[in-house]
Amino acid sequence: MAGFIDRLKTIFGAKADAALDRLEDPRQTLDYSYQRQLELLQEVRKGVAEVATSRKRVELQLDQLNGQITKYDDAARQALTMNREDLAREALTRKSGLQQQLVDLQAQHAQLQGEEEKLIRANQQLQARVDAFRTKKETIKATYSAAEAQARIGDAYSGLGKQMGDIGLAVQRAEDKTQQLQARAGAVDE
Repeated sequence: MAGFIDRLKTIFGAKADAALDRLEDPRQTLDYSYQRQLELLQEVRKGVAEVATSRKRVELQLDQLNGQITKYDDAARQALTMNREDLAREALTRKSGLQQQLVDLQAQHAQLQGEEEKLIRANQQLQARVDAFRTKKETIKATYSAAEAQARIGDAYSGLGKQMGDIGLAVQRAEDKTQQLQARAGAVDE
């Protein structure tokens, strides 16, 4: 019984594979794969844009901090010219706090810049792969279409050969009948 079920599974599996092979058009499968690759490439490009936007935001924050540091520097100098060391000390304390934030933001900026460069390289590599796949896909599709046309021509030619054989038999029968009629006509004349 188990052998019978295994044989039955094998037969159904083979029939299903054959049916799927007839239904599958490699050109459509290749087009679908190419479309998926383009979607992935678009996602990478979005990632690059998001990282670049974040990097720009950090750059704006760096510019603001540098402006505030310069402002506190100027305030400290002005306080010293007015002999107000307490105000100068306060301005320099605030400047020091901002400088720590500046260091942190610079580290974040460098990290984002590295991430952006890495994503740009990945985007370029993926673009090259997609371009190569597109070329290969079009070549395979053209080859498949040519093979398909050749198969149709071969089928038509073999069908024509069979038809020509049938036509030859029909011609032979017509000639035989014609000869029979001529013979009968000749016999009637005699």
